[in-house]
Amino acid sequence: MSETDGVRLHAAIDLGAESGRVIAGTVGTGDGGGLQLEEVHRFPNRSTRQADGTMHWQLEELFEHCVTGLKILAESGRQPVSIGVDSWGVDYVLLDEAGRWILPVHHYRDRRTARGVEAALARASREDIYSETGIQFMPLNTLFQLMAEDGDKLSRARSVVGVGDAINHRLGGRPVYEVSMASTTMLYNPAARQWSDPLIRKMGLRRELFPEIVASGTVIGELDGKLCEEFGWMEKPPAIIASCTHDTGSAVAAVPATGRDWAYLSSGTWSLMGVETESPILTDQCRELNFTNEVGYGHSIRLLKNLSGMWLVQECRREWTARGMSLTYQEMTRLAEDSEPFRSLIDPSRQEFLAPESMTAAMAEFCRRTDQPVPESPGQFIRCAFESLAMLYARTLDELEELTGVKRTRLHIVGGGSQNAFLNQLAADATGLQVLAGPVEATALGNILIQSMAITGETLDQARERVRQTFPMQTFTPRPGRVPESVHRRFQAFRCE
Repeated sequence: MSETDGVRLHAAIDLGAESGRVIAGTVGTGDGGGLQLEEVHRFPNRSTRQADGTMHWQLEELFEHCVTGLKILAESGRQPVSIGVDSWGVDYVLLDEAGRWILPVHHYRDRRTARGVEAALARASREDIYSETGIQFMPLNTLFQLMAEDGDKLSRARSVVGVGDAINHRLGGRPVYEVSMASTTMLYNPAARQWSDPLIRKMGLRRELFPEIVASGTVIGELDGKLCEEFGWMEKPPAIIASCTHDTGSAVAAVPATGRDWAYLSSGTWSLMGVETESPILTDQCRELNFTNEVGYGHSIRLLKNLSGMWLVQECRREWTARGMSLTYQEMTRLAEDSEPFRSLIDPSRQEFLAPESMTAAMAEFCRRTDQPVPESPGQFIRCAFESLAMLYARTLDELEELTGVKRTRLHIVGGGSQNAFLNQLAADATGLQVLAGPVEATALGNILIQSMAITGETLDQARERVRQTFPMQTFTPRPGRVPESVHRRFQAFRCE
């Protein structure tokens, strides 16, 4: 049943760059009621690289996995009161006149983005774009992808929506851009809280492509009738709720923080590090530091920077696996712990680490160019990756404090990467902050909480209190002197390299 024995059932479809899950989440209906998550179905998220080097998502296959997960939930005799999807940002789906997907859907690491950057900057300056959108300059941004889009596809399109919004629409919701996802596009004005019509005109894009923007937690329809019939959910179809369809927006909603003197790090394939503010910061300094102003639940601003994360480790592992060296993430971390500290560092924010053909070769070349020892063993490569990420976190924290004028005392790390105690301790040592790790399933948890708030009217502070009561956090205390000042200076010098 959807609501029984003092609990309410919601379904979160959480789509990441490597995999997706259908999660059943129960929320206690009384004051201070607990939370419980159950993974119903996990599946891979495949991308393909074409002969010409272009990269596409297998979105139809992804949707079928989503349906399979809901069917498994139905077969267990349970029905959610609502369903919501979250996904990675910036990528999009074009819809034709009948609302069908126009395929293929390009991957944000597709090489076409460089062409899109050139086309966009021929029409507007970086300064003008940032003053309108407050979004970090990255070649993968939706604006740049649209500027490189196939002309025939664009002419056939009647609407564009984010990936999570597209799945919501296919499930039965109306075609909208939820605001947290819209804010990742580099075509949304966070101060005006609407699409940037001046920028859309400058780019030569059709304004009618951009649909209604809805607030996080908006009910946008109910589950498609055919799916309800298939699942046996005919009596009262589940609502389709646009939670925060951008996964980072959902994850930050589940950060179990109190007060205002904290920063967050959503740690996964990407590391997304930032703070919550009441209004966007659109200054030249913010632009030069390359921070982004994305929208969170309740139209809060997530002032953050998209940083390379476990992608460094994932790519090293992929290379070694292809060579016949099979290492688990746990084994790689143990090898890193046994390797010499701060032997080699890279700057993970560099373009050369975004999508190299060989991550290990890119890391080795950077070390060679900066007169550092080149990593030779898997342990040295992974130690280099982890320590470099920790140093990047420290630098980013300093920039956030400079921009906001608020000294931070705690760093909340959520997401899959929060399980890596070695990296968490390195982050505490490098930043000098107390690190609070968990919950691991922050994205799905935030998705569930926003669905629940949409139905009950509960506040975000109340929802975060539920998280604190239900999910224990692991604390990491900085160890003085573990990161010598010479290491900070070496990392800072990479900016001039």
